[in-house]
Amino acid sequence: MKVTNIIGVVCGAIFRVATLVAVIYVICRGAAICYDYGYRIFTEPAMSTEANGRTVTVTVGSDMSPFDIGKLFESRGLIRDAKLFVLQYFLSEYREDVKTGVFELNTSMTVEDMMAVMAKDNGQGETSE
Repeated sequence: MKVTNIIGVVCGAIFRVATLVAVIYVICRGAAICYDYGYRIFTEPAMSTEANGRTVTVTVGSDMSPFDIGKLFESRGLIRDAKLFVLQYFLSEYREDVKTGVFELNTSMTVEDMMAVMAKDNGQGETSE
């Protein structure tokens, strides 16, 4: 066997092993991210651990998508992640009942609590079409 053939075989083996390691890393990292999001969908705590929290007034318009609502809530300090809010919204039992309007929400509320408030007919919100 020539030296060039041996070098080619060794380089090919190194390349295959490096590719395999990279693929395994990407799969493991992706699985960890998916698990984290899946876990947080149902267990995400409120922003404030204090019982009182901070009350924030938000206006939800009929032209707002769930992601727009999530960005609004994130900018006001009500949630940590707008993308996670979208997943929580679509998996919530209140998804069909959320209304538009002006709402008083608190940083001590979970996303489920906020959607429950937005689903109530409290006189300030109007039904979404």
